[in-house]
Amino acid sequence: MRNFATPCLVAAMLVLVGGLVRAAETPGGEFGGECVMGLALGKDIQTDCSVNIEYRGKTYCFGNETARTLFLKRPDDFLLQAHIYYSSKQEAETLE
Repeated sequence: MRNFATPCLVAAMLVLVGGLVRAAETPGGEFGGECVMGLALGKDIQTDCSVNIEYRGKTYCFGNETARTLFLKRPDDFLLQAHIYYSSKQEAETLE
């Protein structure tokens, strides 16, 4: 029985690691792929991250080109607002 358990354990670990590697490679950007401008305005807008920019080494997603253009006018202000709202959502989820 012991000889059977070891190969099964190794196979299960390989499947798990493979899944983690694929998840890490999946593009999505910061904030779980939500629109930064939506978050800055207190709204949850999931995107496919096809409209995005790289800002200070991180990828940010937008719902459309207009949101991206607006973001570029005051990126630090909008990022601060987005972080505040996103953090409040995360705290609320942990309290539930």
